[in-house]
Amino acid sequence: MASVEYVGARRTALWTPGRLRIAGAVALLALWEAAGLSGLFFRDLLPSTWRILQAMGDLLTSREFYTHVGVTVAEILIAFAIGTVLGTAAGLILGISRRTGDIFEPFIHYLAPTPKIVFLPILLVLFGVGMGSKIALGAISSFFPMALNIAAGVRQVSPVLLRVGRTFSLSRWQTIRMIYLPALVPPIASGLRIGLGVSIVGCLLSEYKLARAGLGFLAGQYGDQFAIAHMLAVLIFIFVLAVLGNAVIERLVRLPGPDTRRAK
Repeated sequence: MASVEYVGARRTALWTPGRLRIAGAVALLALWEAAGLSGLFFRDLLPSTWRILQAMGDLLTSREFYTHVGVTVAEILIAFAIGTVLGTAAGLILGISRRTGDIFEPFIHYLAPTPKIVFLPILLVLFGVGMGSKIALGAISSFFPMALNIAAGVRQVSPVLLRVGRTFSLSRWQTIRMIYLPALVPPIASGLRIGLGVSIVGCLLSEYKLARAGLGFLAGQYGDQFAIAHMLAVLIFIFVLAVLGNAVIERLVRLPGPDTRRAK
């Protein structure tokens, strides 16, 4: 019996989540290579990993590529900041004021799942074909998850804490800063992660549809030229940017506050 438990524990230790992720990535790469060599697909539709790495090297050594990166990163950061600030403010208003939430929150719920690309023609009329329309679409995309997460989180704040705040005669701003915001860390984290993802999608889609610069435009250009390896390299780079952005958000959310550091 002890030997069976030992073998089971050893297998559990061997197949850790990290090793399973690595094994899954290796299996996917092997499947990709096998599909490319099988002859079942059009030539160059599934380029080899080596060709994708070569294409990535071409991009990383090209000065023009970093111009496109700068445009996209600027659009995403500005759009994400605008959408986050407006979404947080709207979520606090909807959550704190029950009457306002009953009136306006259903509209946000109905609009949230709507593909935001439908707003692009209106945004093009309002902001033109430059960065303004891309930023506006990204901001709209990130606004909805932030507003809905914050509004839901506000309603879950303990009434006991609010009564304590009223006992100490806290102002509305003090109540938000000292009671609501500390209790809203999980909803804020969820809203930031989802908001960043949809903001990236919104900016890239608008670049793909109508732009002359940016990673979305570059990926579409390579796709039109059937330069699949370079197109995939751009998409992988976008994926890496998204992962880094989520890592930064996770790190910022987990940062201890001044009181925590002082206590340590």
